[in-house]
Amino acid sequence: MTDIIERYFDRIFPICRSITGNGVRETLKIISEIVPLKIYEIPSHTEVFDWNVPKEWNIKDAYILTPDGRKICDFKKHNLHVVNYSIPVHKKITFEELNQHLHTLPHKPNAIPYVTSYYKENWGFCISYDEYKTLPKEGIYEVFIDSSLEAGSLTYADVILEGERKDEILISTYVCHPSMANNELSGPLVSMFLYQKLAALKNREYTYRFVFIPETIGALVYLKQHGEYLKKHCKAGYVVTCIGDKGIFHYKLSKYGNTLADKAAIHTLKHSRKPFRIIPFFPGGSDERQYCSPAFNLPVGSLMRTPYREYPEYHTSLDNKEFISFKAIQESIEMYFQILLTLECNDKYINLFPYGEPQLGKRGLYVGDLSRDQVMQIMYILQYSDGMNDLIDIAERIKVDIKDLHPLVQLLIEKKLLNNGSN
Repeated sequence: MTDIIERYFDRIFPICRSITGNGVRETLKIISEIVPLKIYEIPSHTEVFDWNVPKEWNIKDAYILTPDGRKICDFKKHNLHVVNYSIPVHKKITFEELNQHLHTLPHKPNAIPYVTSYYKENWGFCISYDEYKTLPKEGIYEVFIDSSLEAGSLTYADVILEGERKDEILISTYVCHPSMANNELSGPLVSMFLYQKLAALKNREYTYRFVFIPETIGALVYLKQHGEYLKKHCKAGYVVTCIGDKGIFHYKLSKYGNTLADKAAIHTLKHSRKPFRIIPFFPGGSDERQYCSPAFNLPVGSLMRTPYREYPEYHTSLDNKEFISFKAIQESIEMYFQILLTLECNDKYINLFPYGEPQLGKRGLYVGDLSRDQVMQIMYILQYSDGMNDLIDIAERIKVDIKDLHPLVQLLIEKKLLNNGSN
């Protein structure tokens, strides 16, 4: 599996993506080899709540020629060298003027920073501080950016994986960052192969909605179109980002920290025997802040490895192939899959013999037919299957994995002792 993930990484990583443009389209076309995406175009200037879809940006080339004849900030060598959404420019200028359009990170001297200017027309270049220090202060520089910024559209994609219920689980990731491995590409890669694993299941209780969007404006567009439906049908959701490095798992809670998404993620992490950390919701980060905004309050959290801004490579050229681990990405796919299996197992059940304790022996459900632990677990299931508790609640109460209880629930349904609360 890791070699397949790596091959897709190598194809997608070099593409210059932004919140609009051909880089997004090319990326979604490659993802469509694994996920049967439906791709949509939203015209520039479309009103989206308090926002507007910006003009479409595309770029072919960019560089700076120094007075001593060096070609620097070459877009074709690294696409982070150009401020994302730079307007076209071709002129000769002094260092003093150029310096107003250069971005560096003195505290990370060997890194190219990632800088954007989506909603203010501007241009600029990003350069490592080490290289910046070598630039001559005298003489004339030539700057060249072959880009376009004009009416077009914003591109996004989704796919619906049908289940037995109309109730949905949302999996959202973004496709707008150029050449950043953990902050960008780990999310789409995990989502792609998570979809593949879910699609292979013979039976699914939930319907799954996978969304591939430009961050922020794409989420807003999606909520404008589907937000009211999601308010009725989305039972849990996750924003998939920063999920490819070697750090421990971090789970960012949904807005109030008490949703089904939170319960399932925390329960699964606890029983994974892997180290993890829970972090509270805060109104920054990624698209969970849009999904959890007051008009929607969707039950959306985010499972990450090392969260955004907590690793020094974040939003720089150091967030590259060497920083991530394809083994870690594979483990992340499996962790998300186990969370979704927890959701698949979970439901509220009704004890059909609630007047006292049903006789288990005559149904082959007592010690001798089952282990003592299984019998006690059955008794807990029956005791708390009053429509008030779901199976995660019961599993948490007796400190076992929900996946150990689920076969016993199926046995109790078969013996006509339990009824599925959603039926």
